[in-house]
Amino acid sequence: MNGIYALGVAYIFSQFYRTFLAVLTPVLSAELAMTKGDFALASGLWFFSFAAMQFVIGVGLDRFGPKRTTFWILAPFGTIGGLMFAIAQAPWMIIAAMAFIGIGLSPVLMAAVFLFAKRYEPARFASLTSIFIGVGVGGAVLGASPLAYSAEFFGWRPVMAALTAATFFVAVWVYVSVEDPALETETKSSGFGGYYELLKLRVLWPLLPAVFFSYAVMIGIRGLWAGPYLSAMQGADVKLIGLVTLVMSLAMVVATLSVGKMVSVLGSEKRAGLVLNCGVVIPCAALALNPAMPFWQAIVCLVAITLFGSAFVAQAAHGRKFYPGHLVGRGVTLLNAVSIGGAGLLQFGTGALVTATANPGAPGLQWSWLFAFYAIGLGLANGLYAMSKDGNPKAPLPKQ
Repeated sequence: MNGIYALGVAYIFSQFYRTFLAVLTPVLSAELAMTKGDFALASGLWFFSFAAMQFVIGVGLDRFGPKRTTFWILAPFGTIGGLMFAIAQAPWMIIAAMAFIGIGLSPVLMAAVFLFAKRYEPARFASLTSIFIGVGVGGAVLGASPLAYSAEFFGWRPVMAALTAATFFVAVWVYVSVEDPALETETKSSGFGGYYELLKLRVLWPLLPAVFFSYAVMIGIRGLWAGPYLSAMQGADVKLIGLVTLVMSLAMVVATLSVGKMVSVLGSEKRAGLVLNCGVVIPCAALALNPAMPFWQAIVCLVAITLFGSAFVAQAAHGRKFYPGHLVGRGVTLLNAVSIGGAGLLQFGTGALVTATANPGAPGLQWSWLFAFYAIGLGLANGLYAMSKDGNPKAPLPKQ
């Protein structure tokens, strides 16, 4: 169990690093002349590098277990990326640092999910995963007001240096405390071929568009666009942005911890995922129609987006029902790659969208386009998800 605690702390860092740029937007813009496009690229590369690593991690989990897979990725890449960020003198260094940090933190969640999948029955998977992610989302809380005040008091460079040292020590803790489960011998697929075997399972196909959009919309708004939107349309400063994103992050914690209970009440992971996605589409549509709405209304919409933005937890548990036993590691990382990859690609795409639709004479136009894109994309994906097979939470795992 001590290993799960270590992975939980590492996941707090993972959540912190995927959301903290929104708070540092003003200071990095002033000191390093970073533009909206630079921030979108930096944030997008974090997610893209994170997603690309999932395929390597899936093979590593099934072959070598979570201990070695996590340590030998987190320790070197997390340390290099953190140090590069702390000493950055130009936007390209921040962008490169975010890519390294994304690689470093890429195995943490899947290592824990792999342990849950190997040691517990599928019916408990959603609850265990939601609790783990809910606790880890505390990192997004630390990346809000606490980061804003720490950066103002100590300076953002010393804060980043301290976080880098802490990340390395957590990696060591993971190595000495995680106990690998018994690993199954592969019978049909090996290496990356296992992903091809998974993609042949048509039962997974309707899940993939929803997995692609669900997390991407919520984290894109919380981690990248909340700060620029509040600054441009609501006149918010760093401290106010930190306060608003803190409330958004607390809503993420509450939402994620509640997914297991929601699945129990609604009767299935699919129903929970559909309801949660609808809860994100509605406030996105409202912001698209009126981006200059009064401050309190904008805050309600932003908080609602994070409050209902935890559909991926339900979707991950939904997909778990269909993985063959020897491909559990690759199964959980496949959906995570689609989810995180969607976040990265939409960071790039929305960065280009916001830049292309900027109009000094109509400052709200680019934000209308942004939120409309999120609402329409997630709405269409949710419609496809509605056609997916629900599955039996008590059914045995698929056999080969």
